[in-house]
Formats: sequence, C-alpha cells, structure tokens
Amino acid sequence: MSDSYFKPEDLAKFGDITDFQESMGKKFFEWYGEVFAEGALTKREKCLIALAVAHAQSCPYCIDAYSSSCLQNGADEEQMMEAVHVAAAIKSGATLVNGVQMMNHVKKVLM
Repeated sequence: MSDSYFKPEDLAKFGDITDFQESMGKKFFEWYGEVFAEGALTKREKCLIALAVAHAQSCPYCIDAYSSSCLQNGADEEQMMEAVHVAAAIKSGATLVNGVQMMNHVKKVLM
C-alpha cells in the first residue's frame, strides 16, 4: 500500500504555518478567527458554509475540521449533508453554465 499524501494528523500542524512566515501567519489566524466569530451569521451557519466550501474545494483537512466544527456548533447530519448538496449543485451548475460559452463558440464557428 502506498503512502497517502493526505495525512489526517497533519491537520493538527496547521498552526505551524507561522514557522516559515510568522507575521503573515499570525495575521491570517487573526483574520480567520474574526471570520468565524459570531456575527450576522451564527457560528453554526458559518461552519455549514465552510463544510460546503470544503467539499467544493475537495480539501480533506477542511472536511475533517468542519465536520467536527459543525457537530460542535449544533448542526446535525441532515443539515451537514444538505450543505454538501448545496455545494455540489452550485459546482455542477457552474460547470454547466459554462456550456453556454461552448455553445456560443460552436455556433459562431459553424455559421
């Protein structure tokens, strides 16, 4: 069995990104913390959005992190899967709507 590029234990090392660029890393984490603070959206809502984006971006670290965060902030399994379906629908729709560009190009070439 080959070694996987994705190592779940690496998620715990996320804070280490400041090792090679401390100033920018600290600014990122300050901003990141502010983004996920309670505001116009609840922490639960923000975690569900993050979970959906994690799936759209195919980030296994984010999927693990935000699956846990969703549960910790009161989301249930059905809400989490619905958020994933929203992400899938948007990603699929974005792919399909670009088909209009292809159709416009083909019509132009054929006419």
